[in-house]
Amino acid sequence: MTRMSESPHKAVVQESFTRQADVYAVTPTVTDPSRIERLVEAVGPAPESRVLEVACGPGFLALAFAARCREAVGLDLTDAPLAIAEKNRRERRTANARFQRGDADRLPFAAGEFDVVVCRFAFHHFEEPGRVLREMARVCRPQGKVAVEDLVASEHLARADYQNRCERLRDPSHTRALAPSEVLALFTAAGLELERLYSGELVQNLERWLANSQTPPGPAAAVRAMIERDAREDLSGTRPYLEDGQWFFRQPTLAVVARRLGR
Repeated sequence: MTRMSESPHKAVVQESFTRQADVYAVTPTVTDPSRIERLVEAVGPAPESRVLEVACGPGFLALAFAARCREAVGLDLTDAPLAIAEKNRRERRTANARFQRGDADRLPFAAGEFDVVVCRFAFHHFEEPGRVLREMARVCRPQGKVAVEDLVASEHLARADYQNRCERLRDPSHTRALAPSEVLALFTAAGLELERLYSGELVQNLERWLANSQTPPGPAAAVRAMIERDAREDLSGTRPYLEDGQWFFRQPTLAVVARRLGR
């Protein structure tokens, strides 16, 4: 059984991803090999690289790096997705990858231990994303690569707040999707120099999105009302729309690849 963290929010994250683990591991936005390969290509790791994936979930990104690099390590706060990651590793017969439990804001590794440190679709669950990014930079060697891909919100505060309120109603483990300028400022503050950026989006079916997180009926009704209002009034930038009687919306994403400064 997963031992809950001393942090109340981390306990919420553990509960949420213990409950969602099986569904999350087969969600197309998580498993999409073309999206995973795009991030690996943007990093451009050398064959001798040691790679760390922070908040690895079911481990797909770590395993993709392992196929091209000397070693990949995946770290996650929650046991259930780690068990799925290990199952995926065994099924692929990947000998140069391993998975372990740990906190993203207190990485259990020495300074400069990895050549590449990555995190995908997890920053919006962190209470202190800047602290996590500083930890990622710490365990990356000088001149190594640090990369993050995540949901982002509008640069306009009221619109970002609307999107984040909807996200938190759906899943309380969500803290805040940052605006792109905030993400870039965190990289600079962590001593990282930007090398590559690219944007994208996740197209979500509203009912499937709610079912995946097992959102209770009351909050789910509130989310539906917010999405329908957003479609009428353009309140967040997620641009909800009806298709064949079902609601869809778009979550903007940003991927950032940077180099750790120093010698």
